[in-house]
Amino acid sequence: MEIVPDTSVVIDGRVSERVEDGEFAGATVVVPEAVVGELESQANDGRETGWEGLEELQGLVDLDEAGEITVEYVGRRPDALEKREAGEGEIDALIRDVAADREATLVTSDEVQAEVARAKGFDVVYLEPEVREFTTLAIEEFFDDETMSVHLKVGVSPMAKRGTIGEMHYETIGDDPITEPQLREYAADIEEAARVSPEGFVELDEPGMTIVQFRQYRIAIARPPFSDAMEITAVRPIVKTTLDDYEYADSLRERLLERQRGVLISGSPGAGKSTFAQAVAEFLTGSGYAVKTMEKPRDLQVGPEITQYTALDGRIEKTADSLLMVRPDYTIYDEVRKTDDFEVFADMRLAGVGMVGVVHATRAIDALQRLIGRVELGLIPQVVDTVVYIDAGRVEKVYDVKTEVKVPEGLMEEDLARPVIMVRDFETGRTEYEIYTFNRQVVTVPVSGEENTDDSGVDRIAKQEIEREIRSVAQGHVEVDLRGPNTAVVWVEESDISGVIGKGGGRISDIENRLGIDIDVRTFAERGGAGSGHSGGAGGQAGGSDGRAAGKSVVPEITSRHVIIPLEGHEGETVEVQADGEYLFTATVSRGGEVQVSRGSAIAEELERAIDHDRTITVLPS
Repeated sequence: MEIVPDTSVVIDGRVSERVEDGEFAGATVVVPEAVVGELESQANDGRETGWEGLEELQGLVDLDEAGEITVEYVGRRPDALEKREAGEGEIDALIRDVAADREATLVTSDEVQAEVARAKGFDVVYLEPEVREFTTLAIEEFFDDETMSVHLKVGVSPMAKRGTIGEMHYETIGDDPITEPQLREYAADIEEAARVSPEGFVELDEPGMTIVQFRQYRIAIARPPFSDAMEITAVRPIVKTTLDDYEYADSLRERLLERQRGVLISGSPGAGKSTFAQAVAEFLTGSGYAVKTMEKPRDLQVGPEITQYTALDGRIEKTADSLLMVRPDYTIYDEVRKTDDFEVFADMRLAGVGMVGVVHATRAIDALQRLIGRVELGLIPQVVDTVVYIDAGRVEKVYDVKTEVKVPEGLMEEDLARPVIMVRDFETGRTEYEIYTFNRQVVTVPVSGEENTDDSGVDRIAKQEIEREIRSVAQGHVEVDLRGPNTAVVWVEESDISGVIGKGGGRISDIENRLGIDIDVRTFAERGGAGSGHSGGAGGQAGGSDGRAAGKSVVPEITSRHVIIPLEGHEGETVEVQADGEYLFTATVSRGGEVQVSRGSAIAEELERAIDHDRTITVLPS
């Protein structure tokens, strides 16, 4: 008797099992090279099915050496294209060709393979796949009630994140380092559960990385060379909430039910954004709305009434196109990260679908700023009208987002009126930020609500824009003093005065008209007196003290790619960088104790220009 096993029965170990049972005793087992090639490819990709199949082939060789069967390897190996298209039946066809050439019996656990072979007149032995009941995964032994995630890596003791939302601690939970055989057993258990259990599925399967969703667990299996060593990370939610568990619940309910909204749920990793999104999804479903999700990977813990979609053919925009045909009332988008994600979110919202997006952001306003440059400025309030900021599992801030045509806060001239995105505190109604175009750039300006603020956001932006305009025509040093809400004095070198003013004052007048600010141009030689090179409208004020603040003096280092400001001891602080007391930019000091500015950027050019002119670089707390 000659039998030809296909890949499915080799992986399951069904051939050696039948030999030991006596059914295939004394048979000639003809193994197609196509099976060997497919198993080898799977093993090289780190998939446990490949290793299991190769172990079965070794077991058949052992049975051959014991004289219980005869093993032959025949046929040709699949080429690269056939391996990639294994799911289309290319390798199955090669296996059937071997069975036809040898007039042997095909043995398979693949129902489609069996039906095709029977249709072609082959002798077929179909072995029902053995379905294992999965009540738990082996990896669940590492979880307790407070465990959010478990981290297993070859050569490292088991680690876990445990605690409550906002109070998580990464800690060791085992004494002995995990070995590779142990980790491979856990991986095989997880992958088998995903294959055979209706409660699990494989979300992603790429060389070096497999992501499985099994019940509430999202499990990532990483293998070399993608990772430096084999690693398994299992994550699950530890809290399920309802909208009633949060502040602003009544107001948010009214807002969501009033009409379909565009909502961004923002916060730091682990803050509880997805947990809040689940609560919103359940509330909307219970309120009579059709709700779907778009997730990659799918790990929101929602009820069966909510269908969860992933990327169709690897592209989330295809999922969006499909959902527009389904026409849900609301779609939960977890997570919105890349430009494509924001564009999809905007397209669906502008098509009339209510959208709730989950976004990483360390401040509520940062979530809105991530739309800038990705969505046309005037459309932002139509795309997102509500921003919810989550911190430590609590709703810390809610913003209402609208557009008004007005003169931005801090500017005076009526002809400077423009569309302004008003970002207001949802509870108090107080405007906290204004977003608008200023000199062809989009700016986000904090609104303090205090009059005569010496260092307002508008002042800083106006100062930067004036310096940028003047430096585009001046060769030497430039400084700007703001003397009022719409007037400024610009100090330049004697050699630059004519070039900055222009013939008949035309150049400086153009700059004034663009910025809506009257500019008085003077030379540094005049700084001690009241002389004037040019007065644009309300200019001509006497020079005086510029009120510079003292700061920590630093010496930046210029490398091939960065300008580096050393600030050891100030890690994590937000600081303001100045040159001779003039504001340049604000930055956050890295964990390495420095601020890095990429060369070629506008900020780096200003910083390098200041260094070239021997200006003193100082840093102050922001």
